[in-house]
Amino acid sequence: MGNVRKMRPGASGHGKRISEEEREALRQRRRAYYESLSPEEKRAFQERRRRRKRIQKLRKMALSGGIMLALVIISVIGTLIQHRGKKRSGGTTVSGTPAATQDFGGTQLSGPVTAPDWVTQSLIRVNEYSRPGTKLEQVNGIVVHYVGNVGTTAENNRNYFDSLADTGETSASSHFIIGLEGEILQCVPMDEIAYASNERNQDTISIECCHPGADGKFTDATYDSLVKLVKWLEETYHLQPESVIRHYDVTGKECPKYFVEHEDAWKQFRRDIALE
Repeated sequence: MGNVRKMRPGASGHGKRISEEEREALRQRRRAYYESLSPEEKRAFQERRRRRKRIQKLRKMALSGGIMLALVIISVIGTLIQHRGKKRSGGTTVSGTPAATQDFGGTQLSGPVTAPDWVTQSLIRVNEYSRPGTKLEQVNGIVVHYVGNVGTTAENNRNYFDSLADTGETSASSHFIIGLEGEILQCVPMDEIAYASNERNQDTISIECCHPGADGKFTDATYDSLVKLVKWLEETYHLQPESVIRHYDVTGKECPKYFVEHEDAWKQFRRDIALE
């Protein structure tokens, strides 16, 4: 475990502040990504932004009228926006529930979600450095990471997260870790935040993946389990394909390394999720 601590600190980037130059670089990359979209994708993107702004404005108006009135207004307006969004984009339903209307779908949580039996629950201790116990009230996305620590197992990294309760050397954790043999460990309950994705900790589920080499490429077993887990999360939280992002897409950090350096592999990963 000592080896894990040496190489692992800051791997999830939660405690690191990025400079203004890095922020500008990130903004430029986002602009470049937007310009790479087709006209149809751009229209869909702009529609989601307008929808989000409308929801935010309505929420502010509702809050000024009192808690009970706010809940009623948000519920009614949210239903209307969902209906309108489905007409425009051909929205689908999951398990009989209309697809949510946050940026790329999403779910307002009303209680804990239980992982399927092919996931092993191995929760870390509640502590301020890796599992603060803060409730995750909404899930709008899934963030994919790599552990950055060559050859380590899912258990190694799970134990590292747990050890932060004692060492306090950094803030880092993840909801799930996928090992080299495809095993999946759940470290943090899905109704709590994990320290993995910086400002997106508040509305995402995080997945760390182990890798055998410095290039960050996952084994076939790891890859297959990642596809299976992401597909299940998408269906569970009524998320759209665009809600699956890399840590890189949040902060510009080179994580997961192989998917950042090989954009074609990232696109293929998204196609494989759709085919799962």
